[in-house]
Amino acid sequence: MTSDLVAALRPLLTAEASAEAYGSGAEPGDLEQAVWLRLLERLEADGPPPDPYRWVRGAVRSEARRPRRTSRAERPYAAEPADAAEPGPEQLALTAARRRALREAVRRLPGRCPRLLEALLSPRDLTYREIAGELGISQGSLGPERSRCLGCLRRLLTPEVAAR
Repeated sequence: MTSDLVAALRPLLTAEASAEAYGSGAEPGDLEQAVWLRLLERLEADGPPPDPYRWVRGAVRSEARRPRRTSRAERPYAAEPADAAEPGPEQLALTAARRRALREAVRRLPGRCPRLLEALLSPRDLTYREIAGELGISQGSLGPERSRCLGCLRRLLTPEVAAR
């Protein structure tokens, strides 16, 4: 019985949902899905409607009006939610993955570049004089060396970034 009812109502529901969707700003598929759900709930609670075709038309119109009713009742926050400043777990995981990828790329660089960039990325916030002293190079050559290392790092990361 139910499969016969579904087969009989499918063309009507598709046509009604398509007609009502554009006026309400909803997607036709969303309207169809909502009406099928309401029909299943109705069949379980009260059995089939006496006039299924009329019921489908009314249900589609009701579902099409629902977004308008809810949008009138919704109000934007006056300010951002309290926890918006705190990064969520997904953002923390993505940030950690980016840092790991950067550190791995830095370790693959040639020559003094890994040590130089690790010093530049250090949380100790070293000055150029301190970095030059640590690496045993002159402070004046630190800028050009840094530029060369960053260029190597950029070339190394470009294929990885493009692949993702």
